[in-house]
Amino acid sequence: MLFFFREPTARRGYSAAMNRPATTVYFFSIMGLALIAAADRTPLHAQSADLVLCDRLAADPADPDKPADVKGVVSVAAADVATAIRFCKQASGSRRAMYQLGRAYAANNQGGEAIGAWRKAADKGSTSAMVELGVAYATGAGVAKDEAAAAKLFERAAQGGNPRGISNLAALSGKGTAPADAARSRALLAKAAETNAEAQFQLGLMLQDGVGGPKDDAGARSLFEKAAAQDHPGALERMGAFAKAGRGGPQDSSAAKTYYEKAAALGNDEAKAALKRAECPYVLKDKSGKVMTNLCF
Repeated sequence: MLFFFREPTARRGYSAAMNRPATTVYFFSIMGLALIAAADRTPLHAQSADLVLCDRLAADPADPDKPADVKGVVSVAAADVATAIRFCKQASGSRRAMYQLGRAYAANNQGGEAIGAWRKAADKGSTSAMVELGVAYATGAGVAKDEAAAAKLFERAAQGGNPRGISNLAALSGKGTAPADAARSRALLAKAAETNAEAQFQLGLMLQDGVGGPKDDAGARSLFEKAAAQDHPGALERMGAFAKAGRGGPQDSSAAKTYYEKAAALGNDEAKAALKRAECPYVLKDKSGKVMTNLCF
């Protein structure tokens, strides 16, 4: 099954993914990543109040443009959508705000407006906007399906060091475009994963599924653990699943529950579903009605 990665909410984005990478090889250094990520980070004292509020309501935790002191939200809350649109519009001179405006529109089911905002942000150099547009073209969501256009956008994002851009190159199948090079994408992610939680998560997914090389559950678990320590929602969910199954390391149901709870608190839907499945609706009671034990099926 093929997936594209976009938001960090769920382990796999919109069916986010077609899945294998394009052939073009991209090299980037950690120094280059730092420079690219810092390009749109205006010093806090110079930021407008509109941008600060836009960040608070709509920043993407995995966006390389996100300031380090901004936590971000997995998705824009329904109650915050109107306010986010207002302040992100007012701060739209910033590519970060324009990308976040697209997120707010998307949360409000305004697909056309979201595409328009992401297009403008991508033109300003937002690699996260490039990823969103690439997913739209790869899947035909809000635009005519165009895998060649998707590949170009993922390539641009990958050149900018965006981990999701690199992953989506690995995800994009070679149908009608260049042959995939998952091994190269895996190598590029390995470089970024030295310091980047999103890259750690994305590389962990490749290792757990054997994309671009052999499966490596222990390696995947180690990467998920590193990203989870940085409160990456998807990585927390994966650690819950790995700990519950004893995959790539010891089985620990208690730790699994803790990981799931942390991921769910950060908005991860898969973790919420896992916690719901873990509930035991049937119990055994003694004659006095005291619960003796739970029956889980």
